[in-house]
Amino acid sequence: MRRWWAAAALLLLAGCGSGGARFARIASTTTSSSTTSTTVEPPTTAASTTTTTIARPAATTTTRPTVAAAASAGSCPANLASSIANTYSARQLATVESSSYDTDVATVTLWQRAGTCWQLAAGPWSGFIGYNGFSDRKHEGDGTTPTGIYGFGPVVYGNDADPGVHETYHLLVCGDWWDEDPSSAQYNTFQHVQQCGTTPNWSTGSEALWTEKAPYPSFAVIDYNTDPVVNGAGSAIFLHASTGGSTAGCVSVPLSDLDWFLRWMEPSQDPLIVMGPASEIARF
Repeated sequence: MRRWWAAAALLLLAGCGSGGARFARIASTTTSSSTTSTTVEPPTTAASTTTTTIARPAATTTTRPTVAAAASAGSCPANLASSIANTYSARQLATVESSSYDTDVATVTLWQRAGTCWQLAAGPWSGFIGYNGFSDRKHEGDGTTPTGIYGFGPVVYGNDADPGVHETYHLLVCGDWWDEDPSSAQYNTFQHVQQCGTTPNWSTGSEALWTEKAPYPSFAVIDYNTDPVVNGAGSAIFLHASTGGSTAGCVSVPLSDLDWFLRWMEPSQDPLIVMGPASEIARF
């Protein structure tokens, strides 16, 4: 089902590695999009909004947002999620929408399927994308965020304690890297170097994840350029905590919103993320 379309990015800016990640784009058509919705407050179990290096305690419960009962056939509310061309089997959807291709500011909104309809789960939140905006043809080091529709990787990583995710959580330690060297056989993958402090023989874009405390208290891997991996098409496209400005290709949101997002996301719900400018996002 998953196929890629384009892209790549170098990441060493605003805590977002070489800007890339897995290819798993899923569809492409055209439909018009509509946007307004009401914000739902994040759950009170959300972690602190500070981006300090002090570990956050893991949440003891991970309550999913309640959505209204499914609307009857033909009466689904008009919203951005409902306008997406194909959301496949997803029951959770995140939209990352910008006003144009060349802005680094985006709106992040979470949606839950209720019956045949998409209903607001959380947001909209203010977020950041690559410093060169969106791209349909991303490549390593271009500072853009890839457009398209993608899944998420099976592991959530972080320098702080597990905020209460449903996926496997990997607490980062010295020697944990993301390989962002297009010439490497392990390009666009997590790698652990046994000897702590040893710099791998990769290009300088590769990222020592355990040293990036502010952007990576925890982060999810957006499934871009992963199956198959195309060398040079972009690496390390993450959903991570905002550091107050644009990224090198990742999507970032305030830490409290990130924690809410990560606790809400469930693999059994086949979550997807759709990214693009308002003029194009509905076609994916």
